[in-house]
Amino acid sequence: MGDAIATELAALGYRVEVQGPYRNVVAMPRDESRPCTLVGAHYDSIPNCPGADDNASGVAVLLRSARLLAPKGHHTNVGFVAFNGEEDGMLGSRDFVNHGLAALRIVPRITHVLEMCGYRDRARGSQRAPIDPRLFGLRLDAGTFVAIVGKGESNSEAREVIAGSERAPSLHRVSVETGAITGALLPDLRLSDHAPFWDRKLPALMWTDTAFFRNPHYHRETDIPETLDYDFMSAITDLLCHHIVRTTTSTKEAA
Repeated sequence: MGDAIATELAALGYRVEVQGPYRNVVAMPRDESRPCTLVGAHYDSIPNCPGADDNASGVAVLLRSARLLAPKGHHTNVGFVAFNGEEDGMLGSRDFVNHGLAALRIVPRITHVLEMCGYRDRARGSQRAPIDPRLFGLRLDAGTFVAIVGKGESNSEAREVIAGSERAPSLHRVSVETGAITGALLPDLRLSDHAPFWDRKLPALMWTDTAFFRNPHYHRETDIPETLDYDFMSAITDLLCHHIVRTTTSTKEAA
């Protein structure tokens, strides 16, 4: 899988590196001397699970975003990372944060981690949450939204994503803003490759359909492509790319 992702990214015009012992696949940003935006998703899955939502959906959004923002046609200073070993305790992303960033000389301004972006359920009662969402003034009865999860200084970036309603206006989106105390009380919000970035005080957002709080096929043999909502994935891709174009440093300079 990693080799296929590397081939696809290279064909789009990116300079591709395979980083570390866990074979993270990195499409390097255009200008490595300046802070960049990173987009990441893990490409591993658990045994005996097809992994359509967890996490082929995230990889698909990553690859489509890479195509839309390809260096031959765009001035955005963005890089892409396909992590391995997420299901084994985020081993790939931990190695990338602890060693890969310095070795590759990448300085991320913000990292967007795509964790399960393909399942939507409009039925009432289809959405659960780690705590009652009404405590935050939210009514989340149906699993129709994408959650943008931030922490600390990345919370402001999450608010910017939510505010970008001119792109994908029909996509229901929810910002989940956390701090040190909230994160400690809600460990489920750390169960993906954004957590190693947070641990190193690096801004990162997780984009997610909320995984096992919505998707009944999570880590099961039934996590197959037929269960995915491709319009939902397309809308997430549009929103992500629009946000990156609107906020990336090189785009502002090119304009």
